[in-house]
Amino acid sequence: MIVAVIDYGSGNLRSAAKAIEKVVSEIGKGKVLITRDPKEVLNATHIVLPGQGSFVDCMLGLQAIGGMIDTLENQVIDKYLPFLGICVGMQLTADVGEENQEVDGLGWVPGKVVKINPQNPSLKIPHMGWNSVKLTSSKHPIKSALQKETEMYFVHSYHFEVKNSDHLIGTTDYEETLAAIVGKDNIIGTQFHPEKSQLAGLKFIEWFLRWRP
Repeated sequence: MIVAVIDYGSGNLRSAAKAIEKVVSEIGKGKVLITRDPKEVLNATHIVLPGQGSFVDCMLGLQAIGGMIDTLENQVIDKYLPFLGICVGMQLTADVGEENQEVDGLGWVPGKVVKINPQNPSLKIPHMGWNSVKLTSSKHPIKSALQKETEMYFVHSYHFEVKNSDHLIGTTDYEETLAAIVGKDNIIGTQFHPEKSQLAGLKFIEWFLRWRP
């Protein structure tokens, strides 16, 4: 197993990689590569795209690495490798992000990323801290890793509005119902940070590493 964690200037890169390394060591095989080299991504068995910050900055950071987006398309869409997007890394799989300006995403999971807009003044933005994730899909294999409701850690001001309800795997409530997990084929994305979600997050990461879509 070779897990490629894509380094494109994202804020939570090291903490995500460290959590994955912990799980890989417990499984007892494989290695984790923090990389911005498309050639190394070609040798991966799993791909992780972390993300923290603005949609536009993260997309520009990814575009700035020559050949990276084409390589990700080849490995994820064509070769069907297991892919995990975390927080903004998940949001980048959308068609478009509407943060200050409309910016195209990777377009792997139909939908758009929009600002959280609670009407209750006591609900602050960003949505930050622990919140319950409720599984909405009884068919997705992720149900073997998470309980029907699991507490996970969130830090975000924008959320993913999926176009197809079949791609909504889990939700969380913050006045309105927000996507917490999206999935399509070999792609899984979490709005929460599994690397900050203690044992539940590590269990989710282990599930991802063992997943064979």
